[in-house]
Amino acid sequence: MAEWIGIGRRARRCYGFDEIALVPGMRTVNPNEVDISTNLAGEKFSVPIMAAAMDGVVGVEFAIEMGKLGGIAVLNLDGIQTRYDNPDEVLDEIANATPEEATKLVQSLYLKPVKEKLIAKRVAEIKKAKVAPIVSCIPQNAKKFGNIAFEAGCHTFVIQSTVATVRHEATEYKILDLEKFCKEAEVPIMVGNCVTYDVALELMEAGASAVLVGVGPGAACTTRGVLGIGVPQITSTVDCGAARDYFFKRRGKYVPIITDGGMRIGGEICKAFAAGADAVMVGSAFAKAEEAPGRGYHWGMATSHANLPRGTRVRVGTTGTLKDILHGPAKVDDGSQNLVGALKTSMGSLGARNIKEMQDVEMIIAPSIQTEGKVFQVGQRVGMGK
Repeated sequence: MAEWIGIGRRARRCYGFDEIALVPGMRTVNPNEVDISTNLAGEKFSVPIMAAAMDGVVGVEFAIEMGKLGGIAVLNLDGIQTRYDNPDEVLDEIANATPEEATKLVQSLYLKPVKEKLIAKRVAEIKKAKVAPIVSCIPQNAKKFGNIAFEAGCHTFVIQSTVATVRHEATEYKILDLEKFCKEAEVPIMVGNCVTYDVALELMEAGASAVLVGVGPGAACTTRGVLGIGVPQITSTVDCGAARDYFFKRRGKYVPIITDGGMRIGGEICKAFAAGADAVMVGSAFAKAEEAPGRGYHWGMATSHANLPRGTRVRVGTTGTLKDILHGPAKVDDGSQNLVGALKTSMGSLGARNIKEMQDVEMIIAPSIQTEGKVFQVGQRVGMGK
């Protein structure tokens, strides 16, 4: 599979969403009759789409609305919601900052320490609305924040970092024993992010209830530019899906994989499932919702890093309600609304009756799929030309 890139060095060709297409088979299915439900952390969800744990995407009210619409929203315990009693004031500051001021402002705002009382308060607010609270934090805070969140009644806990491994080395701080943490936790633990077969398999062996896949593909993430690391999402999803299937065959335990990042529109979400995803995590598409706390802006989880930010604040605008974006009806022509409808229609056209069958549809390498016959759309910057 690898090609020579110089003397003694070979590199594997990997693929992203724009380079592949899905091929219809011998059967089609009524889109209204396909089953898009997924099982994550021991619970069945009617919508296999998660809203990313980013401060411009998920706040308490957003998480409640997302849950009521059948989806899943992850609240960031390292962010604005747990650092400030009144996060709206801070979110207004970020939204009103000029592009030149934004990064420095975000860095300064995230220097304020997390208030442990707010962790319990935010979890309780979501739970009070009868929505399952799902929260996340970085590995260094997992033990402390996890205990507070467990006691407050969180449903699922997500440990998320730029690159997650079981074998982390450090002398400056105490390393999280991931296997011990997963074993002793009172709730299911999702872990990420990774992009390779071997790491995904080790995370599953350590006890992860689900594994997030993706390094650097997010709209507001600059990791690939700053650090030069990452694997395109189609290849990383296929590889991690293979690890999931091998782990299930060997252990008899099915650990879902969640493709995280890089999906702006319905077609890319459909391709993620075809590559092997059990669910997807989306940021920028939901940052456009009226209910999103970012006021039409979106910024990466590592934007606030004090010395080396690996994200930026981007303007995505506000295009409709969360219901419009998730369930429609779509009021825009670019595929960024009615994501559930897009998934159902794609599955029906491909003859996939459920997510497992969607994971088996034929994929082809098709770098012209975004441009073939689209000259007028590109010229007029409408539809697929935006």
